[in-house]
Amino acid sequence: MSLPTSPLGRDGPEVTRIGFGLMGLSSYYGVPLAHERGLDLLDQAYALGERFWDTADVYGDNEDLLGKWFKANQDKRNGVFLATKLGVRAKPDGTIGADSSYEYCLAACERSLKRLGLSTMPVEETIRAMVQLKEQGKIRYLGLSDCSAESLRRAHKIHPISAVQVEYTPFSLDVESLQIRLLETCRELGVALVAGFRTMLPRFTKENLPKTLKLVDKITALAKDKNVTTSQLSLAWLLAQGPDVFPIPGTTKMERLKESLGALSVQMFVVDDARFRRAVNDADIQGDRYPEAFSSTLFVDTPPLNS
Repeated sequence: MSLPTSPLGRDGPEVTRIGFGLMGLSSYYGVPLAHERGLDLLDQAYALGERFWDTADVYGDNEDLLGKWFKANQDKRNGVFLATKLGVRAKPDGTIGADSSYEYCLAACERSLKRLGLSTMPVEETIRAMVQLKEQGKIRYLGLSDCSAESLRRAHKIHPISAVQVEYTPFSLDVESLQIRLLETCRELGVALVAGFRTMLPRFTKENLPKTLKLVDKITALAKDKNVTTSQLSLAWLLAQGPDVFPIPGTTKMERLKESLGALSVQMFVVDDARFRRAVNDADIQGDRYPEAFSSTLFVDTPPLNS
């Protein structure tokens, strides 16, 4: 089975229009799946034609799980476009922080390669280190995550950036804002936007959830008018924002993955987009995208090179 594809950035590879976020298989959303179930889910995802997989070195043992799958399916490796991320690490005091230093990026990439059992993988962060790894044949494409527009420009001057992963959902349109201008900058530079989303965030806490659910109810009503599910309409709306936007919904259930891929068949007309946008703009979403420890790192300019 094959799914619709589009270039990931101006000069990037062809990838499926909806990717598969793998975080929930191994971390953060309740009890992680046993490896047997995770491997089976990956088998089924591949059979569905889902070939754009997204992971990170902080998603529990997710890279180890993928390494097992690739080892057992060596003939399918070249058919999967795999994105992984680095740059978040535990500090000696037990807190979590960002580390995009040259040395750490090199070491983290090597560790990910070993866990995945691969010789190539796309990664993000410190471009100087990434260029060296590309020259060694260890990576193919460079991407960033939750960066500022200015950091993207600086990185792109050193080496073309294929994609930026960031939250872009009905609950968060920050990338469109005149202050952040990340979507605008991506399009100016020919960089794809990979739209991620997480539900264990401050806006889904007990005190903020009621206002979040009001928007969900409005989207659900719009979805019923088109005879699709709430998530399908949300994904279809994202896809309609442009061929350079690639949602990567995650799940641990095959029926949910099939539901997500069903969004590829949903037609979004101008009136549908307008009604959806109006519901989003009228919403009063409360709570940040990330816990306080991470919020300070979002859309922040990295220090100048000579600092």
